[in-house]
Amino acid sequence: MSDSHERALKALERRGRLRELSARQGIDFSSNDYLGLANSRELSEAVAMALDRGVAIGAGGSRLLRGNDPEHEALESEAQAFFGAESCLYFGGGFVANYALFSTLPARGDLVVHDALIHASVIDGMRAGKATIASAIHNDAQSFDDAITHWRAEGGTGRPWIAVESLYSMDGDQVPLADLIAVARRHDGYLVVDEAHATGVLGPDGRGLAHALEGAPDVISLHTCGKALGASGAMLLTSRTLRDYLVNRARPFIYATAPSPLMAAAVRAALGIMRDAPSRRERLASLVAFAGRELERRCGITPSGSHIQPVILGADDRAVSVAKALVAEGFDVRAVRPPTVPEGTARLRVSLTLNAGEEATSRMLDALAAILARATA
Repeated sequence: MSDSHERALKALERRGRLRELSARQGIDFSSNDYLGLANSRELSEAVAMALDRGVAIGAGGSRLLRGNDPEHEALESEAQAFFGAESCLYFGGGFVANYALFSTLPARGDLVVHDALIHASVIDGMRAGKATIASAIHNDAQSFDDAITHWRAEGGTGRPWIAVESLYSMDGDQVPLADLIAVARRHDGYLVVDEAHATGVLGPDGRGLAHALEGAPDVISLHTCGKALGASGAMLLTSRTLRDYLVNRARPFIYATAPSPLMAAAVRAALGIMRDAPSRRERLASLVAFAGRELERRCGITPSGSHIQPVILGADDRAVSVAKALVAEGFDVRAVRPPTVPEGTARLRVSLTLNAGEEATSRMLDALAAILARATA
């Protein structure tokens, strides 16, 4: 067995797709810490205060045993009010939350139609579930509608579920929410919106791009806590009935040790910062506008308009070599290759955060322009 694993690793290496863990180095242009909260004084002080008042580091068990801490419940109560939902359920991370949702809620006889570029956690959750699965063309509402219509014509009698991201993690583009909620309601379905890369950054008070739909009985949203919120975990915002169903039936919730109560306290603090400190979002928006203008001027690359900027290079080895050259210049930019992105679209994923200001961003773009010019000379 070990020989086959070794051969598989060597095959990945030959194709330029071998993944390796690497230490942080250089200025941050790769993390999801969009608001610079992960190492902030505000969150550090909030955690210190939580420890002082006796909040536990570990939960000690699943939430259905002794692991259900008052901090979990306080976070869920504050989050449902902040986002405007009926109910909230806190998980240890976005992957496990999506896996729990899609392996548990869509029933046998239902249909889940997902965007072709949806998060891997959604794909894995659907595969573990009982519903029929269909893929739709990225950000094409008509493709979603066609998939549901075809399923109905073939005898489908359950409910359709539409699965999308509000801001796509590798392209930085926004979902056509108005069109998709119309499709969901036309077919008496659910719309599930993964807000992972919008939470904290976009929408009023950072409440995400689907904020206007929160609280609707046919909408479920996921807000991760390990990106712009600077902590860890994930919150599913949904109806009380669906929350209770997850508590009773979702194996990733029932059998997992509960998230750290200390992290729940940190997320509560982050929600307060989102509400009370709009200057962080404003500074990030200014940086995004600056970087977009300069990227187009210096590199001839059309900006995404968001804090996630792909630089598509095509070949796997080219993406890796350009990323390594940027790291050598002192900028932490990572290459992303298939299967994370479609074949032939290997890229740099440039992440704009408050950990790097305009001066550092300008220097990074200068280096990128020079490296790309050398590569095509």
